[in-house]
Amino acid sequence: MSNVAIVVEDENAEDPDLYGLYLGIPLVDRDSGYAGVLPDKIAIYRKPLEEEFGDDPAVLEDEIRITVLHEIAHHFGIDEDRLDELGWS
Repeated sequence: MSNVAIVVEDENAEDPDLYGLYLGIPLVDRDSGYAGVLPDKIAIYRKPLEEEFGDDPAVLEDEIRITVLHEIAHHFGIDEDRLDELGWS
C-alpha cells in the first residue's frame, strides 16, 4: 500500500460517532493515467473509539485494528456490503 496517509483525529465534524473514514479513489477505480496526486487519507477518530471502548484497553486496541482494516479495505475497493458479508462492519 503506497501513497496513503493514516492519521488520527479527534472526531469527524459531520458525523461525530464515526470511528474511521477513507478519503480517496479506491485502487479498483483508478486507470493507467492516475498519477501525481496527493495521498489518499485514512482518518481514525479517537474520541468515539475511546468513548465506546475506552474502559477496556484490549477491546479498544481490537476496535482500532478493526477500524483501520475496514478503512484499508475501502482503499482496495471493498464496499460496505461486502464488508458486512465478511463480518468487518
